[in-house]
Amino acid sequence: MGVIELAWWQLALAALMVVALAGCTAAMRLGMSRHLLIAATRTVVQLALVGLVLEALFAAATLYWVALMALGMLLIAGREVMARQKRRLIGGWAFGIGTVAMFLSSFTVTVLTLAVIIGPEPWYRPQYAIPLLGMMLGNTMTGVALALDRLTDTAWRQRAVIENRLMLGQRWQAAVGDIRREAMRSGLMPMINAMAAAGVVSLPGMMTGQILAGSPPALAVKYQILVMFTITLGTGFGTLAAVAAGSRRLFDGRQRLRLDRLAAPKG
Repeated sequence: MGVIELAWWQLALAALMVVALAGCTAAMRLGMSRHLLIAATRTVVQLALVGLVLEALFAAATLYWVALMALGMLLIAGREVMARQKRRLIGGWAFGIGTVAMFLSSFTVTVLTLAVIIGPEPWYRPQYAIPLLGMMLGNTMTGVALALDRLTDTAWRQRAVIENRLMLGQRWQAAVGDIRREAMRSGLMPMINAMAAAGVVSLPGMMTGQILAGSPPALAVKYQILVMFTITLGTGFGTLAAVAAGSRRLFDGRQRLRLDRLAAPKG
């Protein structure tokens, strides 16, 4: 049984329901209708463009173009990590730390998964590499952003506690240790919850897509387990690396807390 084709008018019906939701939020004065409509418009435009790019990329199937698209995805994810932080590090550090952490974790896990576990020919085959990397970056981006936001915001709110610990002779690692652990937990918790609920509360997206495309459920389950494990690895190592680097940036070489390195929250 093949995939049921969707016409544009059917997508328009779904869009009308989103517009109706925006109308309800406007009537209730939630202040979210404009953001909701902009997000919906961006979804349509971005996914349509990605579809065109992927068709061309699948046709070319060269390492150069796969690497170029992967780089673009990484830079956009790094920008999103920076934008989601209330008090981010200034001087490009918020972008740099998030981007490097995602590169070291997501790219490493993706390459190992493709080359060692899945084994397509060639290993960078875009039909496998781009979707897998996209899922890795999307989830790692969320974990890193949550962890860095929790780290910097908590350090700001508990600055007096941290400075008192430093005055008592503690090194910066001990003075900010509990804050770092909480930041790491906040970054890891979404993926732990997703794994705990997979197949019980919800059917994960990749598994659902494969089943809708006609794949046997058993094969879809195997791929989903693999994806969940690899995403958790990428998110976990990325979060740990980002928090380690971000917390070090909050202190200078003389063990002083440097909150002047944090930007003031907007609005």
